[in-house]
This record gives sequence, C-alpha cells and structure tokens, in this order.
Amino acid sequence: MPENSKGNIVGAAIWMLIISLLLFWLPLIGPLLAGIVGGKKAGGVGSGLLAALLPGLILGGLLFLIATSLTGFPLIGVIAGAGGVILSLSGIGPLLIGAIIGGLLA
Repeated sequence: MPENSKGNIVGAAIWMLIISLLLFWLPLIGPLLAGIVGGKKAGGVGSGLLAALLPGLILGGLLFLIATSLTGFPLIGVIAGAGGVILSLSGIGPLLIGAIIGGLLA
C-alpha cells in the first residue's frame, strides 16, 4: 500500500473543523456532512473518530487552561474550564456519527 493512500488524521480534523464552521447554520446536517468528509479523509473508522474528537479535546483543553489562568482563584478557573470542556464536546454527536459513516465509506 503506498504511503499517500493512507489517511491523515490531522488533515481530516482540519477538514471537519472548516466544514463545520462553514455549515454552522445547518444544526444536524452540517456536522454530519463534516464528519462524513473527515472520516473518509482519515481513511477508517478509528482514525475518523480520533479526528472528530481531536478538535473538541484541543479546544476544551485550551478553554480549561485559559479559564484557570485568568481567574484569581484556581478552583473557580477549574470549574469554568470544565464547563468549557463539556460545552465543546456536547455538540460532537452528529460529527462522530458522520465520522463512522465516512470511515466505513473509505
């Protein structure tokens, strides 16, 4: 199998992020389409799921770090950051379903 035919998880995550941002006005269809394209670009179901979770985890982690560093009380920052993590991962359901479908199509 040539090296170019393998999926790229980072590239798939970028595709998912861009398509999700462009289709934000379609609540369920936009992330589903982004997941299908990203899962197909990732090259498989496992890679597609990882590519779908990667942007949410990175964004949640950044929100967690920023909220913790901006507050004077670390405990309040941790609670606010945990809320950001949950918020960033709450809308990822259709993206994961699309990643599974796209991974199966690859």
